[in-house]
Amino acid sequence: MKIDPEDKHTSLPRRWALPLGVAAGVAALSVAAVAVFGGQGADKPALAANGANPGNAATSPVPTPTAARAGSATPSARATSDPTAAFSVTSTGTTPISAGAVARILASCLGSDAPDYHAVIAVRTPVASHDWDGAVIAVDSGHRYVQCETKGDRGTSQDVPPTFVNDRLWGTGRLIEFFDSVGEPAGRGRYLSLGAGHYAPEVAKITVSYGDDPKQYPAVMAGGAFFSTAAFSTGASTREPFSAYSTPYVHAYDAAGREIYDQQKDPRFTGDSK
Repeated sequence: MKIDPEDKHTSLPRRWALPLGVAAGVAALSVAAVAVFGGQGADKPALAANGANPGNAATSPVPTPTAARAGSATPSARATSDPTAAFSVTSTGTTPISAGAVARILASCLGSDAPDYHAVIAVRTPVASHDWDGAVIAVDSGHRYVQCETKGDRGTSQDVPPTFVNDRLWGTGRLIEFFDSVGEPAGRGRYLSLGAGHYAPEVAKITVSYGDDPKQYPAVMAGGAFFSTAAFSTGASTREPFSAYSTPYVHAYDAAGREIYDQQKDPRFTGDSK
C-alpha cells in the first residue's frame, strides 16, 4: 500500500479495499505492493485509448512458481450512504506511450534486465498523481510479467524483485491473477487508482467496478495481461480522499458474454473461503 502524506489521518483498514497480498517469508517485499499475479506473454503492446481492448485471451497462462505466495485477505470497509463518502469516476481513458518512452521506462524500472522484456501494455492514466502517470506491463520469454508504474519517462516497480508479481495471488477458479493495485491523491478533491493482472484463456473481456457503484468500465487487455485505471472526484465534503469507497472490483466474461468471475463474490476476498 502506498501511503501519501495527504492521507496521514486516514485509518489503515479504510484506506484501500483491494485484496492486500501478504507474502510470508519475503522480507524484501515493498510495503507498497498490494495485490499480485503472473502468467503468460504475447507480442505487441496495447496502445489503446479510453479502455479499449486491443488484445485477446487466446494465450494460455504459464504461471511462474515463486518461493512465497500471498495469503488471503478480506476487503475493508465498503461505501455507505454517508455523504462524506461520495465520489464519482471522472475518467477511465488511457493514452498510448511511445516506443521510445517505453524503452526508457523499462530501462529505469528493470535495469540490466530490461532487454529481456517486451511491453504488452503501455498507457498513460487519465490524470497524474505525485508519483504516477501511467504504467507499462511487460513480459519475458519465460512468461514472467513485470508491472512498472511511470512518471514521465521513468519507471518504478512496487516489488522486489519486480517479477514478484508472478503467480502471487490468484482469485478463486484461477481465472484472474492480480498484480499490484495502488492509489494516490491527484490534487485537491481528486484521486487516481491503477491496477493490473493476468487472465486465463477462458476470459474474453475484463471490466472493473468501483465501490458500490454497479457501473463497469472496460480494462485494457493485451498479451494475457490487463490494466485498469480511474480518476475520481472525491467531492468537496470528503474527509478521506484515500478511502475504500472507490475500491476496484474485477469482473471477467467469456466469449459468450457470460460473467465467469466477480471479485465482489470471490470467497478468497470476502473471507468466506474454508
